[in-house]
Amino acid sequence: MPHYDVCGLGNAIVDIFLELDEAEFATLGFERGTMRLVDKESQHALLERFHNGRHDLRLVSGGSVANSIIALSQLGGKAAFIGCVGDDRYGLHYVEEFEQLGIDIGSPILYGETTGTCLAIITPDAERTMRTCLAISSHLSAEHVDVHRISESQWLFIEGYVFANPETGQGAIERAIEIARQQGTKIALTCSDPFIPEVFGEPFAHALRQSDLLFCNGPESMALTGASTPGEAFAKLADMVPNCVVTDGPHGAHVRYDGQTAHVPAVPTDPKDLTGAGDMFAGSFLYGITHGYSPVDATRAANYLSHKVISQIGARMHEDLRELWNEALQ
Repeated sequence: MPHYDVCGLGNAIVDIFLELDEAEFATLGFERGTMRLVDKESQHALLERFHNGRHDLRLVSGGSVANSIIALSQLGGKAAFIGCVGDDRYGLHYVEEFEQLGIDIGSPILYGETTGTCLAIITPDAERTMRTCLAISSHLSAEHVDVHRISESQWLFIEGYVFANPETGQGAIERAIEIARQQGTKIALTCSDPFIPEVFGEPFAHALRQSDLLFCNGPESMALTGASTPGEAFAKLADMVPNCVVTDGPHGAHVRYDGQTAHVPAVPTDPKDLTGAGDMFAGSFLYGITHGYSPVDATRAANYLSHKVISQIGARMHEDLRELWNEALQ
């Protein structure tokens, strides 16, 4: 039996949460709800602006697939992760958190480098506006891909954002897929954002053809297939990947896995922060299918945990996830 349920491959990012009122947010001049990549100097200046004692900046180790791996681990699964951090305070925080969570991340620290950060600005409407500095996380390359952790996992879970680094990240994905296929490790892929299949369509499609499972939300599914609705996209994806989950916010989730196809309703929610809903869903679903739950039950529980995570600020749940899982399936 493989030692790990899932090994994630993704950008290692420290999420920094900042709550602003409408007046303070307006002074930034940012388009609401956007995610923009920024350089190290811009990110440093932005963070310094709010290191003034009046704002609470909360650090949480993450990144999209890393969040999913953490959720799976908190549910009781065994997980590994492949990513890169620097030797600064953020990188040391990242490694310490993952060690506390019991997730095998090997030796991710690259000395003299800056750790990737994502400043997530939360406004009173529950929207998140993000400024991300990938820094050393974007240097994840084929040389960092560990044969042992992938070969010892039931699943390899690849983050779509890594495609956005053609010189290094796409090589890491190719190498990881090659190892997984050689070792009999199943491959799951997430779009991460509509711009990934739109801008990096050819390498993404190549990876998708070799994958066993795709996670995407409604807009991502439409970008990938050219369909006009998530339901139509879900139908088209049947010809593109053996198993697929399309999440559609308040409209629930379409799932096709292991010969079963279903639509599972969402849990009504008054969201406080939309951060991490998709990450929580993927991690929960992967936990379910690696622990003997049916695809429908895995989806029901994943919907419920996603509802819980957007009812709070931040992508990390501090409640007992196993209790919530059991609650979802009662």
